[in-house]
Amino acid sequence: MGVLLKTEAQIQKEILDYLKFLGAWTVKVVTANKSGVPDILACLGGKFVAIEVKRPGEKARPLQLAQIRRIRSAGGTSFETDNVEEAKRILNEYLKN
Repeated sequence: MGVLLKTEAQIQKEILDYLKFLGAWTVKVVTANKSGVPDILACLGGKFVAIEVKRPGEKARPLQLAQIRRIRSAGGTSFETDNVEEAKRILNEYLKN
């Protein structure tokens, strides 16, 4: 019997729950007027955060990676993850700085 992998939606919910626990304002993007917009947008500690969530083993498409780079260039924090533990680690490091 194989290991059951979490769905992208399950991972997104866990990350959203953690962001809310931290006191962040959050939005789960369902449809955007711009292609490649990350799945989760948040304001945390007065700064913009965008998270692209993938299922384990999947990677962001080139357009999604380009949007992550644009957000970083504009001064926001943006990253891709496939698990809540990694997201928590990145967000906690972000809050320390």
